[in-house]
Parts: sequence; C-alpha cells; structure tokens
Amino acid sequence: MLLLLLAVVGSVLAGAAPASAHAALTGSDPQQGAVVEQAPTQVSLTFSEQVALSDGSLRVLDPKGKRVDTGKATNLSGTTYGVKLHSGLPDGTFTVTYQVVSVDSHPVSGAFTFSIGAPSQTSVALSDETAGGGVVGALYGVGRYVSYAGFILLVGGAAFVLACWQRGAGVRPVQRLVVSGWLALTGATLALLLLRGSYVGSGKVGDIFDLTLLGQVLQTKSGAALISRLLLLAAGALFIAVLFGAYARRDEADGPDASDEAADEKKDLTFGLAIGGAVIAAGLAASWAMAEHASTGVQADLAMPVDVLHLLAVAVWLGGLSTLLVALFRAPAEAQIEAATVRRFSQVAFGSVTVLAATGIYQSWRQVGSWSALTGTAYGQLLLVKVGLVAVLVGIAWISRRWTAQLSEAPPAKAVAGRAAPAKTAKEPAAVAAGTGDSRRASQLARQRAAVATARDKRIRAADPIRTGLRRSVLAEAGVAVVLLAVTTLLTSTEPGRTEEAAQQATASTSQRSGPLSLKIPFDTGGEDGKGTVEVTLDPARIGSNEMHVFVVRPNGKAFDVPEVKVAFTLAAKDIGPLPVTPDHIATGHWSASGVQLPMAGDWKIAVTVRTSDIDQATVNKNAKIG
Repeated sequence: MLLLLLAVVGSVLAGAAPASAHAALTGSDPQQGAVVEQAPTQVSLTFSEQVALSDGSLRVLDPKGKRVDTGKATNLSGTTYGVKLHSGLPDGTFTVTYQVVSVDSHPVSGAFTFSIGAPSQTSVALSDETAGGGVVGALYGVGRYVSYAGFILLVGGAAFVLACWQRGAGVRPVQRLVVSGWLALTGATLALLLLRGSYVGSGKVGDIFDLTLLGQVLQTKSGAALISRLLLLAAGALFIAVLFGAYARRDEADGPDASDEAADEKKDLTFGLAIGGAVIAAGLAASWAMAEHASTGVQADLAMPVDVLHLLAVAVWLGGLSTLLVALFRAPAEAQIEAATVRRFSQVAFGSVTVLAATGIYQSWRQVGSWSALTGTAYGQLLLVKVGLVAVLVGIAWISRRWTAQLSEAPPAKAVAGRAAPAKTAKEPAAVAAGTGDSRRASQLARQRAAVATARDKRIRAADPIRTGLRRSVLAEAGVAVVLLAVTTLLTSTEPGRTEEAAQQATASTSQRSGPLSLKIPFDTGGEDGKGTVEVTLDPARIGSNEMHVFVVRPNGKAFDVPEVKVAFTLAAKDIGPLPVTPDHIATGHWSASGVQLPMAGDWKIAVTVRTSDIDQATVNKNAKIG
C-alpha cells in the first residue's frame, strides 16, 4: 500500500509547477478594443499563470465570423500564448476567443475584440455560457459533490469503527454506510473521468463518451489524479472486505471473554487495518490536493500536505458523525451504542475540529490573502458562510456532549425499554406454521417476525429519552454537515480571492470604463470676459471611436460662445500624440465631434485650448484614464 501511495503521488506530481489558482487574462496584443492601422501577423494573450492548450483554444474571427487564424496556438514565452494570422486581412472589428485550462484543473474562457483600420459591425455572436457551464458543468458539479460525500462516508465510517466502536464492524447498517461511500466515490470518479473532456472543452453532452477526448484527459494532471484515485479505491475494496469480513467475525467469535492471545491477535489486526486504512485515506485525499487549489499558488509544497490533513479531518469528523447517526437510529437493540463509544468519538471529533481549524486558517490566508478579498470576492464570501456553518456545527456538537454526559449515568436502554413496555405474551406466529411446509406462508411469517423485531427495536429506542435527545442533536449536526459539504464543494470550484484581486489589479490599466468620461477644467485667458469653465465629455471613453462634447460656461454657470475651442489628446507613455480634434459649434457654449479615435488604453492628457478674443487664449489640461 505504501508503494501504491508513492506511485500515486509521483504520477500526480509529475509536471506540476507552482502558480496561482485559476488563470486570468492579464493582457493581450493587440489590446482589447484597440484600433490598429496595419493587420497584425499574430495575436498573443498573457495569463496570470501557465495554462493548458488544445486544438481551437485560441480563435480569431473576422467581422463575418470566419476564422482567420492558422489554428495552432503555441507558448511564446512564460505565460504568453499566441496564434498566427493569415495575411491580407480586411479592415473591421475582429473577435478573439479563448478557452484554456488553468493549472488547478478549472476551465477558463472569454473573448474580446480589436479593430483594423476602424471599428465595424460584426456578425460574431458570443455565447453567454462560460467554460464549465451548461448541462455538462452541472453534472460535473454533482459528481464532485458525490465524490466528496463518498470519501467522507468511506473514511469517516471506517475510522469510527476502528477507533471508537469495533463491535460496529458486524452491524449491518454500518457496513452498508461504508460500502455506500465506496460505491459513491468510485462511481463519481468514473463519471468525472468521462465528463472531464467535455467539461473543459466543448461542453456538449454528446462528447462525454468520446474516446479521443478521454485519451487526452488521461494525459493531463487531472486525469492522472482520477486514475490514481481508482487504483486506491481498488485497495480500499480489499480493506473493506477484511474489515467487515475477517475482522467482524473475529470480534463476534472472541466476545468479551476472549483469551489474552486472541485479544493480542485482535489488536494486531486492528493496528494493521488502521495503518492500511490511513495510507489509503491519505492517498485518496492527495488525489484532490495534488490536482486542485492546493497544488498551485504560494507555498504549494506546504499547502498540499496541509490540504490532505484538512480533508482527512473533515472525513473523520463528518463521516464519524454520519456513522454515529446510523448507529443511533438503525442499530439493532442487541447492538445499541454505548456511552463509552460516544465519548471516544467526542474526543476524536474534538481532535479533528482542532486540525480542521488550524489547517483551515492557513488555507484561508493562502487563498484569500487580504481582508478586502474576504468580503469583496465570491470565494471570501463563501468562506465566511463555511466558517459560520462550522460554528453552528460545533455549537450543536456541544449539545450532543451534554446528552452524552447524561447517557453515561443512565440505565441501559434495554432495561428502560423493559420497564416502559413489558413484553407481550403473544403466540409466536411461526408456531402456527410449524409443519405446514408452506414456503409462501413461511416467507410471510419471516417478514412478520422481522417487522416485529424492528418495532421492538424502535420501542426500545423511543423508551430512552436521553438517547432520543442524543439522536435528535446528532441528526441536526448531520443536516448542517450536508449543507457544509455543499458549500465546500462550491469553494473548490470558485476562483480564490487572492487570485481574483491580483487579476483585477493586473488588468486595471486595460479595463473598460462603464460610462462616459466628464472633465471640468477652469480657464482664464487674461482678457475681458476671459474666465470660465470648460467641460469635456467623452463617450464611451474607450479604445476606438468616441463621441466628444465641449461646453463653455461663465463663472455664474451660464453658457457663452467663444471664437475658438480645440482639444488635443496625448499618451506620453506610448509616445502617441498630440492628436488634435477641432469640434464643430452646434449651440451656444456647445461644441461636438464624433468619431474621435483613441488607439490605446492608458493615462491620456487632454489639453483644451480656449480663445476668447483675437489675442487672448489659454490652454488647460487634465489627465484621465481611458481604455
């Protein structure tokens, strides 16, 4: 098992490189919305981290929607990728689309436009659906949730049996719970493997069973992680067979009066199962840690083992809680869970919560990075919801501990039930059927006996008010845990706050304005009636074509005409300009110009020259970010 774990770790780590989780587009050439005079020979895109490319990852479409790229995207340098363009491109607006996969396995897509010569109408219609969305995205999200739930039930249930309730290995409801966890995790992993190609690609349901896409997935880090998980689950099947087979039979055969030799053999078997189970559980947790958020970003070498501990702590706590719930509600009367078992689980759960808190604080710092990201990003807000749910869960657990304290002082459940509901001296139905040889009647009576036994168990459980209170509090814990798991699943597919803020800062200089630009600049030409304020508005204040309006008002706010108004735009950082614009006079104190072309984004200087007489004029200027 140790060799298997090392092989899994090696296969997943191969090719992994530190980066920030979730790639974001931070730049392009030509820039978004730029108007260039000559057709470029290629289009390049720069991301916040390295990404994986496939056929059609980068596409360039002309105004009619026809592809004008050569189809082969390459890594130009570092995190910059490009695709060559055909020669002889016409003037107009071109659309660039991209769909790539970030290092943490999440698909990233988007689009932007640039123009050659001058902007034009375009027939390209971009889909509102983002990468990883649609039906396939929803199925992939469900698969992720089911895989986490299966992992928690499998690992937590087995840990509860070995550490807290070894008699539970022979209890059928507990066996069904753990086996259900294994089946859920295995089925979900197979489904994710099939969905992966379509999830990061076309998003079409018909591509789910495309063997070519499946072969491509197997060559990625995510594919290696899923295959490794399946190998570990095969070892997990052997572990379950021993736990609920030989181990359970030994526990039943030895009983409370077992010899010292038999007790030592049982301890050795328990120790061996604990070691083997821990190796398998750690390997399963590593299949997530080494392929998702923990594998990228700052301190990735430390973050991955911390994430493994975090996942194991969650599984031991919530999976053990689920097993306790099943034991309280479904265990037969002769296998009623004891106060000592609940106390042991309480201690294990406390240790798990401690590990969970310590690793969670570290991961929160690593993924969020700042207080502003904690409240201003989707990841930070989900994290706050998760912290709140954990606090509620701990509060309910404290109530359960109080019931546990009372349980240790209460008489056994059977005795309570016996005093509350004495056994009736009803005639045994099986006796009526004795000797009849009627198999149908015998089967019916067997079902009746099972129903009677079930009713007796429920009566015994209901007659114990302390166990009833404990069952209710544990049930409430389990309900909150289901919601907590859903929020955790959303967190794993949400862009971390640190990355989101970094991408926003990196793209701030090229981000588009959401409205027109308006500047008010006072002027004084020194002559008669030479004071006032000139207001310049630019709409939409973006790269490309803009509409400009100029208003001139006296100090009292009334509009008035002047002989001449001129405007010039200069982008000193790129050595562009001044670009002169002479607006047309259209009303008293109002001038206008349409089609004002600004080729690049940046901090532009806007200079306005106002002439109030033949010899009196002044030039005033102000800087504004346009782009």
